[in-house]
Amino acid sequence: MGDSVDEPSPEWRQDHEDVQTSPSPDSKRLSLQEQAKSAIHFARQSEKLSHEHPASTSSPVALQAKFVTPQDPVIVTTDGGRLPGVPLEEAHKLNILREEVQGDEPETVDIKEGDETKERLSNTDDHKARGQHKVVHVPQGQKGHSLQKSAGATLRKQMPPSSTNPLFPPLPLYGPSSILRDVQCVFFRVASFFLSLAFLLVIVLGALFTSIPPATKKWFYKLTFRNIDKRRPFYEEEMRRARIRDEKDRQWKKQHGSHKVQDDSEGTAEEFPPTEGGRDPVICDAGYYARRVGLDVEEFSVQTEDGFIIELWHVYDPKEYTRQSEDSREHLGPTVFERRGKRLKNPQQKPKFPVLLIHGLLQSAGAYCCTDEQSLAFWLCKQGYDVWLGNNRCGFTPRHVLLEYSDPRMWCWNIRQFGVFDLPALISRVLTETGFDKVGLICHSQGTTQTLVALAKEQRPDLGDKITVFCALAPAAYAGPLIGKMYFKFMRIISPAFFRVMFGIHAFIPFMMTMHATLPSGLYGWMGYKVFSFLFNWSDTRWDRGLRDRMFQFSPVYVSAESMRWWLGRECFARHKCILATKDVIREEERVDSDASGDSGATLPLETQKSPGGTAWYNEQVPPFALWVCGNDDLVDGKKLLRRLQSGREPHVQVVHSKVIEGYEHLDVIWAMDAEEQVFREVAETLWKTCHVRDEVRVPKGCEHVEAWSPDENEVAWSTNDSSE
Repeated sequence: MGDSVDEPSPEWRQDHEDVQTSPSPDSKRLSLQEQAKSAIHFARQSEKLSHEHPASTSSPVALQAKFVTPQDPVIVTTDGGRLPGVPLEEAHKLNILREEVQGDEPETVDIKEGDETKERLSNTDDHKARGQHKVVHVPQGQKGHSLQKSAGATLRKQMPPSSTNPLFPPLPLYGPSSILRDVQCVFFRVASFFLSLAFLLVIVLGALFTSIPPATKKWFYKLTFRNIDKRRPFYEEEMRRARIRDEKDRQWKKQHGSHKVQDDSEGTAEEFPPTEGGRDPVICDAGYYARRVGLDVEEFSVQTEDGFIIELWHVYDPKEYTRQSEDSREHLGPTVFERRGKRLKNPQQKPKFPVLLIHGLLQSAGAYCCTDEQSLAFWLCKQGYDVWLGNNRCGFTPRHVLLEYSDPRMWCWNIRQFGVFDLPALISRVLTETGFDKVGLICHSQGTTQTLVALAKEQRPDLGDKITVFCALAPAAYAGPLIGKMYFKFMRIISPAFFRVMFGIHAFIPFMMTMHATLPSGLYGWMGYKVFSFLFNWSDTRWDRGLRDRMFQFSPVYVSAESMRWWLGRECFARHKCILATKDVIREEERVDSDASGDSGATLPLETQKSPGGTAWYNEQVPPFALWVCGNDDLVDGKKLLRRLQSGREPHVQVVHSKVIEGYEHLDVIWAMDAEEQVFREVAETLWKTCHVRDEVRVPKGCEHVEAWSPDENEVAWSTNDSSE
């Protein structure tokens, strides 16, 4: 019989556990010392990332880093203010030290789909000394949208990725103002002023020199009593529109005299009676040009999640919409906004479906408002859509909740921030003001780039749930042959350090904005066309030349030198010639596609398509695409994007419409005189057939017989249309 062992009493067990778990005085002192050390390091790190030095001012300090995506932190100050992102290591160090000061234990957190199952924190010097690290567990099959909650603790404590995306290298860290930093800023501003001005002068001289042959030819035609303009493809239509404008100007002067505003009580046979008229002063004012065609524009301020104040313009019919007060059009903070109902004069009338338009590189939303009734924004509004125009950060008036123009942090951003911060903020405000849960999205050039970046599964794929269809005009995903031109090649071969010396760490060649503000509109419009035509190989062959000066009143705008370095520098787009894939990946994809299709250009069979977890850019949250590609576009290669989608490389992307317009150049999709027939009508029909609330909104004009689109109908989407008009 075995010896019996008495079980210890509960009282003894409790006393014994208390003795075992009771910390010794030495361990308490050690813990307090570690916490005090962490507090000192946290204070230093907070000061490093604050708006201003707390020792010299009473301004708020950096409190924590919130992650909008795993690679996009935003610094939150003690008063709730926002500062633009900093390098990942610095953001994580701030959060880790804050947790240690608060006595929090290291946590296990989730990160994005596709990363390794375990990933260690890149240790800071303090953590290396203590031998501490965090382990990150990644559940298989997690969707990317779970990572996009900016206020979530998971993202706040997110671990930095094991490697940096070569297409989006880290931005430099600029701390609060100090004597050394201010001296460096002055050096960069002075050096870049003269060097960038010399670069601009070379470009202007090149543009003027290349203008000599066509000017000589034009004068030769005049001396021989011929009109060279008759060779333009839309010469007769151009002359007809010029006569109509002259007649409207005469009628306006006759009816209104010195009065500018027409009284609605007088009555008019026009559906959209204009409230401005007379001779065009050629000004940078979208509202003025809207009133010339019987519409109007109200401006909203929108705050991004990293603190920038950007502009959102609303195009509306004053007969049926009540303009909101200035206070209600101010920014509502960086968080998700509460919904409000649309203010219609007739509440019983069905609302219009909202669409958001995003502009291209160096442009503003005014690019959609400068061709009278043929302006895309005004045309869509009159067809029956609720039109909103988004402007990216800085634009004509750089604004931030904390930063000033001279602060280099005001300009530390590139195309990634356009997509991750600006686009979601604009969409959020449109949904707030209209009360809908989705919006139709139309983008041109760089606008398509920021959308393609934002929708990527590594960025903000949940944004796709807020978009009914993405209409891409001249989609800019791949570089065209123009990237090899001498002046662009120069910017690509210089080092990042010399790029910053030459173009600065603030705005890119801000002297252009000085010229915009001081030169007469006619001279500025002529020079703007010549310079941009020289740089980007555009022509006004298909434009209404009588409106050309007006077109260039809305460009250029302020952009950061870092943004232009992303486009043209040696590290990013100019090197890889793609926005979301490196040149090595592109070469491998082309080799696989070539082997699979036998160079025949046929669509890859399903068994040879890459899986969504391979080189695909998008997941199942991506909205439907519609693309209008310019057939004679040297700036970007839209046909290459079409081939990528046709090959099955993006199995989740459903293309509801695609068209290659032969002969069209980069800006023709919004400014060509036949853009209404070639592009606008198809855009309106595409927006309507993908609308998810067709029974709740008005039917746009010309869309009465357009049937609703179903994802099962995607087989017919590849009937690409070519036009050689």
